[in-house]
Amino acid sequence: MEPMKLGKHIHVSCAIIERKECFLAVQRSARMCHPLKWEFPGGKIEPGESPETCIKREIQEELGMNVKIEKPLRPLTHAYETFSITLYPFLCRIQSGMLILREHRAFKWLTPTRLQPLEWADADRPVLEAYLEGVSNNG
Repeated sequence: MEPMKLGKHIHVSCAIIERKECFLAVQRSARMCHPLKWEFPGGKIEPGESPETCIKREIQEELGMNVKIEKPLRPLTHAYETFSITLYPFLCRIQSGMLILREHRAFKWLTPTRLQPLEWADADRPVLEAYLEGVSNNG
């Protein structure tokens, strides 16, 4: 396996999927980078793909569901030790399909206040905090 170059930057779409005032958190498998951390589902944006197209594709591939994008949220960048990542979060609702874990270890539907105590991936934590801040400002 080739070592990761310092300064590599990846672009990832993620979904904050709402259902009955609860939100979906998924746990990374033991084989994944950042094993067993919690995250919002999503994945890398392919060359020539829009963040919107990416999130719909990734949720279908990873979870077997089709989602409707309610609204895009502000992209956030996080620097890990060997690479940086920009997350493009989208507030989404399920349109069709049943949740099937194809890559992740576990999932939880939680209210906003129950999301925070999970051990989140470092890049997802600012997305969660920005989202929760928006919820409390609108409430």
